[in-house]
Amino acid sequence: MRPNYHPEELFGDGTKKSDFDPYTEDDITKPIIQLWHLNGRCPKGTVPVRRTKQEDINKTSSGNSFVKKRRKSFSQLPLATKLLNPTAHEHSYATVQSNVYYGTQATINVWNPPVQDSNEFSLSQIWILGGPDSNLNTIEAGWIVYPYLFGDYNTRLFIYWTSDDYQSTGCYNLQCSGFVQTNNNVALGGTITPFSTYEGSQFEITILVWKDPKQNLWWLKYGTEIIGYWPTSLFQYLTESASLIEWGGEIINSKLNGQHTTTKMGSGHFAEEGYQGASYFRNLQVVDGSNTLRSPGVITVIAEQPNCYNILLQNNSDWGDYFFYGGPGRNPNCL
Repeated sequence: MRPNYHPEELFGDGTKKSDFDPYTEDDITKPIIQLWHLNGRCPKGTVPVRRTKQEDINKTSSGNSFVKKRRKSFSQLPLATKLLNPTAHEHSYATVQSNVYYGTQATINVWNPPVQDSNEFSLSQIWILGGPDSNLNTIEAGWIVYPYLFGDYNTRLFIYWTSDDYQSTGCYNLQCSGFVQTNNNVALGGTITPFSTYEGSQFEITILVWKDPKQNLWWLKYGTEIIGYWPTSLFQYLTESASLIEWGGEIINSKLNGQHTTTKMGSGHFAEEGYQGASYFRNLQVVDGSNTLRSPGVITVIAEQPNCYNILLQNNSDWGDYFFYGGPGRNPNCL
């Protein structure tokens, strides 16, 4: 099964271009393998599925709060809500809000941030959202370091979805019914390699999620690979379109011994350090009703704990709308 429609991008003169290649800088290299590729590939007609053990099932049971994600605080937006546990999840992110979005694309800088405790994570992702706070629908994709869920401190590709504000529906990757994988070359939950180094080589992934109006599916593309789709039947408020798009970083702050976590977001360096210092998202775009990738328009940036993790929005002709973000967590100004 393949999508009927693929979003097109506009050149500067307004003409459309297809199969846009975002990797234009000589000093930026894209990851081309996952670690499991070193041991072979999946045969035609099959898809790679990360082995599920009994301990994984126990972790993802409905009674375990560690593997449940939580809604952000939108006190600065009309769609206002509060975290169920405001000390647990912290974000630095960019957002746009409208009545209609049909997807988004962004290029994400890949890192391997240290995580203080096995129950904490550090991730960078896109969010596609719709619905009221009490029944939020989301589609999410990016990279994550989450030792509790995966058993190690590797940087991994992940997806997530929920149709009831993270209460009882949805899951990571293929741990529940929902997302349908059609690709035999990319493993959801697989380790991404290589990753960026401070003042060294930078590595990126590009993620595109878009709605196919004919098939009524939300498709996921990772680099040049179309991975699979979320049926709209999973959702109540993402059946036609989304009303909110977000890009950014998220960590869990367990406040062990009453102190802020040292878990790092992104590269672990503040946004002001810029390229080769801070982590970044670039070429932020949204898919409009004409199946075209466009600039998002007015973007709002929010850092919930700016002394711990911050964000800096910018724009230029090469990277379009982009931002640097992240931070070290606990420091003299973040206790």
